Amino acid sequence: MSKIPVMLTICGKQFYDGQEPDVIELVTEGTLELQKQVWEIAYEETDLTGLAGVTTVFRVGPRGVSLKRTGRLQSQMIFREGVRHESLYQMEFGALMIAVQAQKLRHTLTEQGGTVDLTYAIEIENSAAGTVEYHLDVKAIQ
Repeated sequence: MSKIPVMLTICGKQFYDGQEPDVIELVTEGTLELQKQVWEIAYEETDLTGLAGVTTVFRVGPRGVSLKRTGRLQSQMIFREGVRHESLYQMEFGALMIAVQAQKLRHTLTEQGGTVDLTYAIEIENSAAGTVEYHLDVKAIQ
């Protein structure tokens, strides 16, 4: 299957102890592609997210979800419910060790689009940093 142009609405919420949630909403164009039972959603970050110059790719499949960023920032996080995953989060000024553990993974993706819901706990340098929720709404551009 070739890449399908899509309109993405991405809502990200970060919850930290004792603070109001940090919410980012982004509407952007991207692509959707099915590769061997895995849906790949790709888009370019913008200044709004603070990640201009970064390409983000979500891979959603039967075994879980991965989130990979390339460009000015390098990271790959793998999400499987109940499984802790550690990785290096490389930025221009240095790197941090992060660990994620998925609490919720749901998707309704088809060739016309759909949704992806991901909730995970995150640790930065072995310290609990809160919870992150992503909701992606994917609509094929006709």
